[in-house]
Amino acid sequence: MKKNTIRIGGVPEHFNLPIHLAIEKGEFQSRGVNVEWTTYKGGTGQMTKAFEDGEIDVCVLLTEGIINAIINGNPSKIISNYVISPLCWGVHTAVDNPLNNYLDIFDKNFAISRFGSGSHLMAIVDANTKDQQIKPEKFKVIKNLENALESLKKHETDVFYWEKYTTKPYVNSGELKRIGEFYTPWPCFVIAASDKILKEQPENIIRVLRTIHDSNDKFMQNENSVNLVSERYEQKVDDVKRWYHNTEWAIHGWVSNKMLKSVIYSLKMAGIVEADKEIPALVWERG
Repeated sequence: MKKNTIRIGGVPEHFNLPIHLAIEKGEFQSRGVNVEWTTYKGGTGQMTKAFEDGEIDVCVLLTEGIINAIINGNPSKIISNYVISPLCWGVHTAVDNPLNNYLDIFDKNFAISRFGSGSHLMAIVDANTKDQQIKPEKFKVIKNLENALESLKKHETDVFYWEKYTTKPYVNSGELKRIGEFYTPWPCFVIAASDKILKEQPENIIRVLRTIHDSNDKFMQNENSVNLVSERYEQKVDDVKRWYHNTEWAIHGWVSNKMLKSVIYSLKMAGIVEADKEIPALVWERG
């Protein structure tokens, strides 16, 4: 890896456009940092695995996913919030699936990108909030959105949780049927970094964060952001407007301790984290 290079990863979704714009405008380079972007279609579970394998330095991940991973030994730390508003998960099935009632889903077969991913964890947390349980054998790993569409179409699976506005074009086109929604009860995305890069290049990590926070601020103030998202991600302007005005990005690195406690509570209540599990340091303490 080149000196002063930070490898950043994230999902191919509109939430990450401020980072892409900062890369394209040379804003990282202007602070003396080279950034290489990698897209992870498999979501948070794929990115936590990339941390373990040393393939990536910084990722934008689902809050609950990275907290669960760090508790289970993932060699990384949260370094900042990224999107501080909650995520709206669409609950989907195939258009010709007779399943129509959101409350009838919890004994069905679930498509998930990976075990420990958002599509897995959110289904369990959602079930728990409704005093329901999903048996482990009901989960089928499909790796990404494209495979989920195929799995649902073949009726190999019945239910799929994915970010509402990412899947909305498929709902609009009649490839998916959305039968419910679930909001995460915490900020939806954080930025995490590997322990290795935090030890080797802490100053560059701070520069990366400053650049991302500045780009987030510009993106939220830019009157043309809705049109940018609509064009790049091929979504209807009205859909993007609703998403944009329901979404707020972080402009500083503060992470709430109460938020961490709430996520851990939900993970324990859902049986994802053992009740007596020792919780390691989750957030990077800057020297």
